[in-house]
Amino acid sequence: MRSFLPVSLIGAPTDVGAGHRGASMGPEALRVAGLAEALVARGLDVADRGNLFGPLNPWLPPSAGYRHLPEVVEWNREVMRAVAAELAARRLPILLGGDHSLAIGSITAVARHCRAQGKKLRVLWLDAHADFNTSTITPSGNIHGMPVACLCGHGPVELTELGGAAPALDPAMLRQIGVRSVDAGEKRFVHDVGLDIYDMRHIDEVGMRRAMEEALDGVDADTHIHVSFDVDFLDPDIAPGVGTTVPGGPNYREAQLVMEMIADTGRLGSLDIVELNPAFDQHNRTAKLAVDLVESLFGKSTLMRE
Repeated sequence: MRSFLPVSLIGAPTDVGAGHRGASMGPEALRVAGLAEALVARGLDVADRGNLFGPLNPWLPPSAGYRHLPEVVEWNREVMRAVAAELAARRLPILLGGDHSLAIGSITAVARHCRAQGKKLRVLWLDAHADFNTSTITPSGNIHGMPVACLCGHGPVELTELGGAAPALDPAMLRQIGVRSVDAGEKRFVHDVGLDIYDMRHIDEVGMRRAMEEALDGVDADTHIHVSFDVDFLDPDIAPGVGTTVPGGPNYREAQLVMEMIADTGRLGSLDIVELNPAFDQHNRTAKLAVDLVESLFGKSTLMRE
């Protein structure tokens, strides 16, 4: 079995950046589905840090192109501090979301940690969406559609400079996998910036194995891999418990292959699990699938060979 750092679970129960209510129940759904127990069964040292606290969702319309910006900023500050503390203690943080806007705080902390440690960072963004909207091109103002843009320095200063230095990420550090829903203005912006996107058309053409080999190219012993796993990455036929379902996503075997190939690198250093929405789920089916896939990230394999 591969050696992993001790793991810390950090709950962030909020849907303040989302367009639907319910992602705030995601952390508890993952706990009920047995995430901690599954990782302990794999021989990992697991500590559940409980839930962070932040402002309630005021459920207001957008202001200056953003919905709930002050509340999103506060939640991300809390996430950034919590993730940074676990990394400093040489533990592997798993953020239990919550909506995907929380990745701004999580990845800002990871990027700062990697700079301090002299490590290369590779962010694998598993998502149906590019999440590269800004206030001027967003159709909704929901900040869960903006975290990649904010991390790359395009967004409100309160988020782009959350960790001090801006941008937190160079686009070359990102690989987006499974994308199949991009807004018109967002599509132009993505091309202008040059994001490395392995969309479902590319995956259909070359296969998931080849796509992942490309996404992982250059990862070495000095690389910290951060996986930001939006559950809507998965096809809704197998994962209905999300607020923004998009048909045509990876099936179970493809998703397992993604996780196993990341595990094979031995470089996983941090993880987000976001956008799980029990309000849309069926008997916690999606949470159980997410736990199954996270087990594969930590070395559970379907392979019969050594």
